[in-house]
Parts: sequence; C-alpha cells; structure tokens
Amino acid sequence: MASPVPMKHIDREDLYTNLEARIQYLHSFLDFSSNDIEALISGAKYIKALVPAVVNIVYRKLLQYDITARAFTTKNTTQGGEVGETLHEDSPQIVHRKMFLRAYLNKLCSDPSKMEFWEYLDKVGMMHVGLGRKHPLHIEYVHLGTCLGFIQDIMTEAILSHPRLHMYRKIALVKALNKVIWIQNDFMAKWHVREADEFGLLESDVLIEKEGYLHGKKILDDKLMADASAGLPTPTHSDEPKKSQCPFASSLPIPSPLRTSIEVDSEDMSVPIPESPKVEVEGR
Repeated sequence: MASPVPMKHIDREDLYTNLEARIQYLHSFLDFSSNDIEALISGAKYIKALVPAVVNIVYRKLLQYDITARAFTTKNTTQGGEVGETLHEDSPQIVHRKMFLRAYLNKLCSDPSKMEFWEYLDKVGMMHVGLGRKHPLHIEYVHLGTCLGFIQDIMTEAILSHPRLHMYRKIALVKALNKVIWIQNDFMAKWHVREADEFGLLESDVLIEKEGYLHGKKILDDKLMADASAGLPTPTHSDEPKKSQCPFASSLPIPSPLRTSIEVDSEDMSVPIPESPKVEVEGR
C-alpha cells in the first residue's frame, strides 16, 4: 500500500495578509512548476503574436453590453443610465484602453519566476475595486471573471489551432497560461469577495500609483505605455479575422504581422529557462 502524502499546513491568516504565502499555496495546489515557466517563456512569441487580435475581440465583446460599455465613461459598473455616447471599437477612449490591455497581456509573457510578476497581477485586482488609482475604477467581479474566461477561451482555441506547433507544446502552453489566468482570477476575487474581514487591509494602506507601475517602478512595456499616454493609434478591428474568434483559423487570412510572428521554427527551444520559484508553503 502506498504511503499517504504528508498533509501540508496552510495558515489561514497568511492567505489574506501575506501575498507570497497565498501565491505559494496557489502554485502548490495548481501544480505550477518549472515546466509551466518553461512553457510560458518558450511560447511567449506565440502568445505575443495573438495579443493584437485578442484585444480587438475582447473590446468588441465588451461593447456589446451597456453595463460594460458604460464603464468606459463612468469607470463604474454600479451606475445606471444610458451609455451617454456612441462608443465603437475605434473611439478614442477605446483605442486608449486597448493599449493598456495589450501591455497587460504582454506582461503575461514576462518572467513568472519573479515575485514582481505576481505582485502586478494582484495589483490589477486591487485597481478594479477603487483602490490604488487617482481616479478610482469600480468594476464588479461578475464582469471581470467572465472577461477572463472569455480571454482564456480565445487564447486556448488560438494556441490549439496553431498550424506549426507540436501538440505536446500546445498542451503545455495552454496548461501554463490557464494556470496564470486562474491565479489572476483569484486575485480579482480576493479584492471583491467579502471574507476574512478580520484580516482586512485598510484603504489608507494602499499606495496610489499610475497605471502600469508597481512600487514606483514602471513594469509594463515602455513603448505601449508611452503610446497609450500619447493617444497614438493601435491596430484596429480591421486588422484581425472577422468571421472566427481564432486568429489562427486555417480558412481565414492571417494579417501579415501575425503571419510573420508565427511562421518561425516551432521547435526553437533556445530560450533560457530560469529556476522555478518555491511553490510550497512551509508548515509551521
């Protein structure tokens, strides 16, 4: 008879007061390991090739509903009333927000072995409950959770439809990316769900910073952030396939920048892989 796996102790208070302990617990439970880090880093070029099309698809979806479209002008999904103006995918404020989503999705392709990576995902959750911003943003969890699910669905289909990647690499990349998205989902829920109030963070403890910054340091892509701040144009919805949500659908034309990005040696594994971060919470 096989020996039982030793039970790990998880301190409940640590889950709500110690971000690193929460991350270690999530990593351990989801079996997020060096294999996932390898898949994410070696597959980063394929994910980045998807980002422009994914961003356009996501904003097209958000503009289909008044409650989510209204948030682009009110910064609050709890406020009712009319949208107030006709928004479309190429409206200035939508183009501006697309830049930030592009920068965020590209951040998911950075180094998940660094604590900064996970701290930023936690900050993204915090920013949607009216904290950490000069101009508060209040987006209810139902919209954030379903948007993450929509992004996950698009990217899963696109990766699995890639014409050159071997299936084992597709599976590894999908698994790793899905774990990151679900950890982001946990960080969204962490700031929205009322639980463990006895360990609650005071609003006065939150540092207000500009979007794309963490601990006073700019961590999103400099060029994308500069373009967003200057209001420079980003590729529009005409730059990605219109009849399918999968940018790699073989029956559809792939925009030339996207085609250039994916028509590479799919077996190039020369990307250096860092050591995995410790993912287990030590028992006390």
